[in-house]
Amino acid sequence: MSGQTIGDPSAENLAANVSAATKGKGLPPIHLWNPPFCGDLDIRIARDGTWFYMGTPIGRPALVKLFSSILKREDGNYFLVSPVEKVGITVDDAPFVAVDFDKIEGNLHFTTQVGDQMIAGPDHPIRVERDIQSGEPSPYVLVRTNLEALIDRKSFYRLVEIGVHEAWEGKSWFGLRSQLTFFPIIPSADLDA
Repeated sequence: MSGQTIGDPSAENLAANVSAATKGKGLPPIHLWNPPFCGDLDIRIARDGTWFYMGTPIGRPALVKLFSSILKREDGNYFLVSPVEKVGITVDDAPFVAVDFDKIEGNLHFTTQVGDQMIAGPDHPIRVERDIQSGEPSPYVLVRTNLEALIDRKSFYRLVEIGVHEAWEGKSWFGLRSQLTFFPIIPSADLDA
């Protein structure tokens, strides 16, 4: 393809290669791209969803949105891919943060910090991990293949306010319901303790 370059990995080359390949037509078809690994790039996504390049926050929202559209996770590692290169990046927790949600006709519609939208359900499950020592919950919703969003604290508190108690796997659980799917958060007995 014309306009595509391979060389030392750089954010500029990666952005140029993706822009040339997609011409702004929705999410790039990264599932079709299998470029060679070109090394790691000094990009880090912090737990709060801030993207850093060489230790400095990326201040251009359009560039963050572009990079987030070419993010891929394989074997627990995160990569940015273009048709001609694949570079490793660091992700502190989850690559996205769900910064808001709306409950519409009983379904939970989430929005991430880069504008991705999804409806919690079988294709976008919610899960909650608990810190072993503090018991602090970390809730997540699946954005797209192998990529989750950490649900921010204010949204999680709002979700807890609309949670329900239901039987799940033979026990009573407190959780959330969306698209006819129940997502357990905590056993109901633990709420009484």
